[in-house]
Amino acid sequence: MFPGFEKLIESRIKKAQQEGAFENLPGTGQPLPFEDDRHIPEDLRMAYKVLKNADCLPPEVQLRKEIRTTEDLLAGMTDTVQKYRTLKKLNFLILKLNALRDGNAAYDIPQRYYGEVVERLGADKS
Repeated sequence: MFPGFEKLIESRIKKAQQEGAFENLPGTGQPLPFEDDRHIPEDLRMAYKVLKNADCLPPEVQLRKEIRTTEDLLAGMTDTVQKYRTLKKLNFLILKLNALRDGNAAYDIPQRYYGEVVERLGADKS
């Protein structure tokens, strides 16, 4: 550090304390929140923390969030045409999410129209 720089910092901190700048801060007297990052490899922890602080989400998490929002939107719709368009968008998002994942197809998220088709086929037999 530069000579005298520490002294300048100390004087500014003391001045702020005297003016009460550090009183009534949110979280005063409470322990700091503990972030359990043991599951993240040590060489990636800093990068993950930077991305988290920048509100950057992995693509899979972003898609899951968008799917939930679309499902909520679909639940409140009454217009059939708009509902059909939203259902197509939802199925596309689910298809995109399933394509991102590496794994067994048995674990893929089912698209929404499947249940409705089965219900219609069952209703026609009656």
